[in-house]
This record gives sequence, structure tokens and C-alpha cells, in this order.
Amino acid sequence: MNNDKEEQILQKRFLDLARTAENKGICTYTDFLNLNEISIFFHMKNDMFIVNYDLFGGYSGAERKVLCFYGDDSVKAFSDYITCIRINPLNKKFSDNLNHRDFLGALMNLGINRSKIGDILVKEKEGYVFCETSIGQFIIDNLDKVKHTNIKCSFMDKDAPEIQPEFKEIRGCVASARLDCLIALAFDSSRNSILRLISGGKVYIDGKLVESNSYMLKEEETVSVRGFGKFIYKGMQNQTKKGRYFVILLKYI
Repeated sequence: MNNDKEEQILQKRFLDLARTAENKGICTYTDFLNLNEISIFFHMKNDMFIVNYDLFGGYSGAERKVLCFYGDDSVKAFSDYITCIRINPLNKKFSDNLNHRDFLGALMNLGINRSKIGDILVKEKEGYVFCETSIGQFIIDNLDKVKHTNIKCSFMDKDAPEIQPEFKEIRGCVASARLDCLIALAFDSSRNSILRLISGGKVYIDGKLVESNSYMLKEEETVSVRGFGKFIYKGMQNQTKKGRYFVILLKYI
């Protein structure tokens, strides 16, 4: 199936869900959407029915998100649809140094569709998996090993503190807050390689595809570069005598 056909199917799905939410006054949900799918929604949302919608991935700053249409403003759209599962090594001292790929691979080996899984955060060898509640118990009952490490899974308590990603602060001097300049700083890459990424449809700002290297970033916008990672632009500090700018980025780690 080509990309155009897949996009048309996705657009029809959005429209069907919006229509159902509007006509019946209920919540309707997608699975977890990736950056490209979210961008497709943003490009067509002006053509949607007049219905409320929200995007959420389980925590503030999530990249993979569920889209909810709702006909009742009082509904807590995601209260029961998304859950977080903690994956904890039985013995951290002898655990592998587990990373995002390890946790995702273990979940995929259970036969779970990728669209049912949101972001996976890793901290001190523990994994925090955001997923659709409908598969949460299946994961807990069946996942017992990640890589070569024996693990146990548990639901995060609803009253537990929100899990947040970790950041590395990057400070540097750039000619301007142009998209290509800041991506080059964030990932220590050449301008030519950055231009290829932008023109190749690999760069998203707050979930929206951006293909202009001259886009001027605004404070607090999140830049995601597929295959590299993402960062938040925190703004400029001051200007040098030569007209360059000191900037601060927060890069997800």
C-alpha cells in the first residue's frame, strides 16, 4: 500500500471518529499516533466537523499521542484510556543497561501492535511504558524479561507523581534562531546534513511537519528529528559583538 493510500485511510478514520463524537456526544479515540500521523491531522483539521478534540500521550511533552474527539466538554477524555506501566528489573545490580530499544523490542515480541504503545521513558534501568489501558493487563501478565534481564511489571498508581523525561542542557552560539542552525547545534551536525533532513520530511515542530530550513523557532517549541531525537528551544540569552546569539536548548536523553 503506498503512502497516499495510507494517508487517505487515516484521514477517513479521523473524519469517521469526529462524526461519531459529534452525533452521539461521546468520546472517540485513535490509537497512538506518530509524528507524521499527527501532522496529517493538523493539516486537515480545518475541514473537520465542529467538534472538540485533544491530543495526549500520558504526560506533558509526549511525542506519540492519542487523538480524542469528544462531544461533551465535561468528559475527562483520557482518564481511563491511557495507562502507564512500570517495568522494573528484579535485581538492578545485575541488570543489563536497558535502553528504549530494549523495552520496545520486548513488547513487540509479545505480538503487540506498535500503535497500542505510546512513549517509553527509561530511567535508572527502569522503563515506563504508556499504553492503551486495554492491553495493560496483558503486558503485566506476559512480559517477564527484557533483553537478558528478568523483570516485573506493575501499573503506576493513579496518585503516583508524573513521570517526566530527562534533559541535557545545551548552550551554544548561533547566527540566528533558524531551524537549521538550532538542529545543527543540538545534534552536532553539519548544515548540509541538516538541510537534507528538513527537505526530506524528517523534522517536526510541536507535531507539525516543517520543511523550511529558514523557519524561526519560538521559545518553548519542541523540535523532533526522526532518527536523531528531540529538543526544546528555551530562547536566547544575549548577543555577541559580532551579532551572533547565545541560545539554550533542552535535549531529551
